[in-house]
Amino acid sequence: MKNIFLQEDNSIYSNAMTFLRQPLATDPVHSDADIVILGLPFDMATTGRSGARMGPTAIRHASVNLAWEGKRFPWPFSLTRHVKIVDAGDLVYSCGDAAQFCDVVESAASQLLAANKTILALGGDHFVTLPLLRAYAQKFGKLALVHFDAHTDTYSNGSQYDHGTMFFHAPNEGLIDQDSSIQIGIRTNYKKKNHGFEVIDASQANDMSVEEITKQILERVKDLPVYLTFDIDCLDPAYAPGTGTPVCGGMTTDKVLKILRGLSGLNLVGMDVVEVAPSYDNSEITALAAATIGVELMHLWTVKHKLANKSSEKVA
Repeated sequence: MKNIFLQEDNSIYSNAMTFLRQPLATDPVHSDADIVILGLPFDMATTGRSGARMGPTAIRHASVNLAWEGKRFPWPFSLTRHVKIVDAGDLVYSCGDAAQFCDVVESAASQLLAANKTILALGGDHFVTLPLLRAYAQKFGKLALVHFDAHTDTYSNGSQYDHGTMFFHAPNEGLIDQDSSIQIGIRTNYKKKNHGFEVIDASQANDMSVEEITKQILERVKDLPVYLTFDIDCLDPAYAPGTGTPVCGGMTTDKVLKILRGLSGLNLVGMDVVEVAPSYDNSEITALAAATIGVELMHLWTVKHKLANKSSEKVA
């Protein structure tokens, strides 16, 4: 008798417990995974509306809308044919202990990186990127940062745990090379004097072509290892209302996806999608946008690290 519990599941309703319905791994370090999905349910560093700690669950749930497709349009290959993906669930830490959270994130990420895993982290507020960068810098040295956001997050006047200060601390800690880093979608005030990052602000990005933007990004980062962090509020609130600090005048989902697809060849080594706050979402459109961006980033990683030396006949 056929085991109905093991049937392939193409429903967009059932079994929305893991990202893209990929296997849950309780020991991802010793798994055969290439990419590990890691949820970081933390929002104690937020300065706006709280709720991003619920982001990883919402993103996973929305990702089942993408799981049935098999080969993600318009990519010419099936992601899961070329990479092994596991979901490690959400990282556990003592609720309310931000210092311990930092230690746990850095330790977990360091163990995964030492085992040659790549991490797609799901936030959580944007502060989660800082302990992740600490782990990545230990392995790869100084990184180039590609940062999609409405805010520069380079403010020096926040507390030790503040989702607006990560990219003030990261260069000072020697984690990223500002001269090879770029921020896209910025549309809030920042001190432009001595601002080490190149910036394509939202008004510029909305007027530029996709090709112009991708060319500027690739020329900026060169061949350095790249950490790409995507704050969902880079998107206009019309496309991502479910976030703690929405800012009008942002980018469209369509344009962002085209930019990401145009970055083939980027030496992507780490990635996160953050700041989804589902309590402010409408019809899960923010969570779906975040899940889609996460899937695009995994395709981008695969093109560089798995398919670069393969012929087109073997890619599909």
